Amino acid sequence: MASRKESSSASSTPMASTGGTLDSPVKQIQIEGLVVLKIIKHYQEEGQGSEVVQGVLLGLVVDDRLEITNCFPFPQHTEDDADFDEVQYQMEMMRSLRHVNIDHLHVGWYQSTYYGSFVSRALLDSQFSYQHAIEESVVLIYDPIKTAQGSLSLKAYRLTPKLMEICKEKDFTTEGLKKASVGFENMFEEVPIVIKNSHLINVLLWELEDKSTVSDKHELLNLSSSNHLEKSLQLLMDRVDDLNQDIVKYNTYSRNLSKQQQQKHQYLQRRQQENTQRQSRGEPPLPEEDISKLFKPPQAPPRMDTLLIAGQINNYCQNVKEFTSQNLGKLFMAEALQGHN
Repeated sequence: MASRKESSSASSTPMASTGGTLDSPVKQIQIEGLVVLKIIKHYQEEGQGSEVVQGVLLGLVVDDRLEITNCFPFPQHTEDDADFDEVQYQMEMMRSLRHVNIDHLHVGWYQSTYYGSFVSRALLDSQFSYQHAIEESVVLIYDPIKTAQGSLSLKAYRLTPKLMEICKEKDFTTEGLKKASVGFENMFEEVPIVIKNSHLINVLLWELEDKSTVSDKHELLNLSSSNHLEKSLQLLMDRVDDLNQDIVKYNTYSRNLSKQQQQKHQYLQRRQQENTQRQSRGEPPLPEEDISKLFKPPQAPPRMDTLLIAGQINNYCQNVKEFTSQNLGKLFMAEALQGHN
């Protein structure tokens, strides 16, 4: 099994839940506030820049609602820690939680992201492994950069049923994806999230908000643009270059396939003409040959990687759209205030 450092994905095997299966898709996710704080704390302690942190989500299923009540992180370790067993670590953690009467059933995993860069083959494989073993599994994506700007960014995703079927059959060819009508826009489905806190915590939050000073809120009117837009555009251009390279590879494959088909057709025509001539001379026809051995079709490039790149580009575009819309709104408001004065 690939290590988490190599694949940047949840490297453990999900433990099957004993809480029953879900007949209908998960329509809502309810997360305890403590779980959100644990995820944020995990990144603050172990995440550095583009470093990805991951962990396990625990909870239970109630009707069509998935309740996430606890979590624990995957410990960061180097390649020198060859004796560390992540599966054994998970088993020990879940056993300890069960002993203190805390929900210990696997319901998914979480991962931090760097400027929204999470749509990858590693995430696809990991989520398929979880969702195949536990139907109601989800992956939570935490964006620390957006959160640092004052708005909690925590989203939940699941693989769509169409993509699950494609992954089960492992048919990532152009024909297979076209037959299943799978595109980058319907690979993942986002599930709405509701954060649940106790009444005492809600009272505390109201008190903290009431005590906050005006100086803590003036950053909302800051007209300067941070490097968020620049970094997002840079990552967007990199992925567009990757997509262009994949398109070039596929075009080369299409040309080679068409050229081979022409050569195969010409070869069959020559054999037919020669057999006609031999028949007119009273000679036996040429022996049968395996055409597939003479003309081996070129290797088709995988199309799933291209869809993932397209999905990541779409994600970057959405981030740029959200960021620019907020900044343009503040600029128009400032212009109106300046003109009024």
